[in-house]
Amino acid sequence: MKKNKVYSIEQQQARWGFLFTVPCLIFFAVFSFYPIIYAFQTSFTDRQVLSRNYDYVGLENYVYIFTKNNGGFPLSNSIRATLIFTIGTFIPMIIMSLIIATFLMQLRRDKYRGFFQLMYYMPAVLSSVVAAAIWMIIFDPRGLMNQVSNFIMRSSGVDYNWLVDPVMLQVSTIIIYFWKYIGYFVILFITGLAAIPSTIYEAATVDGSSRWHTFWKITLPLLKPTTAMVSIMAMLQCLKTFSTQFMLYQGGSPRAPIDVITMNIYFTGIRNGRLGRASAMSLVLFVIMLVFTYLQLVANRSSEDVEY
Repeated sequence: MKKNKVYSIEQQQARWGFLFTVPCLIFFAVFSFYPIIYAFQTSFTDRQVLSRNYDYVGLENYVYIFTKNNGGFPLSNSIRATLIFTIGTFIPMIIMSLIIATFLMQLRRDKYRGFFQLMYYMPAVLSSVVAAAIWMIIFDPRGLMNQVSNFIMRSSGVDYNWLVDPVMLQVSTIIIYFWKYIGYFVILFITGLAAIPSTIYEAATVDGSSRWHTFWKITLPLLKPTTAMVSIMAMLQCLKTFSTQFMLYQGGSPRAPIDVITMNIYFTGIRNGRLGRASAMSLVLFVIMLVFTYLQLVANRSSEDVEY
C-alpha cells in the first residue's frame, strides 16, 4: 500500500506561497514580459499601424532614430531632454523629501504631523493632466509665477516666458513634477524613519550626541534601504515622464526642449504610425532604465561594503 508523502511545515508554506504568486507571475508575463519581447522583435521591422505586411530591416530603425529627423526630432535630442529633466528633478526631490520627512518626524503632536502629511501628499492624488493644467495657469504671463518672480527680482511687469523660453520651459516641467510627486516620496521616507527603533536615538542622546551628528551617523545609515528604494522609484518615474510635457506642448509650448523619449515614442508610433521605430525607441529607454537602476544598486551596495 502506498503511503502518503508527508510534507514539513516549511515545504507546505513554500507550496502555498508559490500558488499565491502564480497569478502575479502570469499577470507580469502577459502584460510586461510579453510586450517587451514583442517590442524587441518589432524594433527590427518596418511595421506600420495600418499595414499587416512588414519586412525585417535589421538595425535600420536604430540607425534612423539616432540620425534622422523622424518627423519631429532625433532620439539624441529626446535623450538629452530626458536626462536634463531626470537630473533636475531626481536630485532635488530626493534631498527635499528626506528633509521634509525628517522635519515632520520631529513634530511632537501626531495631529500636526498627519495634517502636514496630508498637505504634502494631496498633489500626488491628482492626475498629471490636472496638475499640468493648474500650473499652466500659474505660469501664464499674468499668472502668479511671474508676479512672484518680479517681486523677487525687484522688477515690474517682466514676462519670464515660463512656457516659451527653452530653459524656462524645462524648469517649468521640473517644478510641476517636483510639486506633484514630492509628497509621495515624503511618505515613503517617513515610513522608513518610523521603522528605526527609538531606543537607538535614546542611547545616542545619553551619549551626548547632537541632532546633526545623530542624523549623519545613525539616521542616514539606517535609512539606506529606504533611500535606495526611493531613489530607484523616483528615477524611473522621471525617466518615463510623459503627461506633463505633452500637456505643455498641447498648450502651445515648443516641443524641442521637452521632447522626452516617451513623447517621441508617442509621436512616432501613434501620430506617424511607425511602430518599428517606436519599438526601437522603447527598447532604448528600457536599456537606459536598466543601466541607471543597476548603477544605483551597485553604488548602494558599495557604500554598504565601505561602511562595514
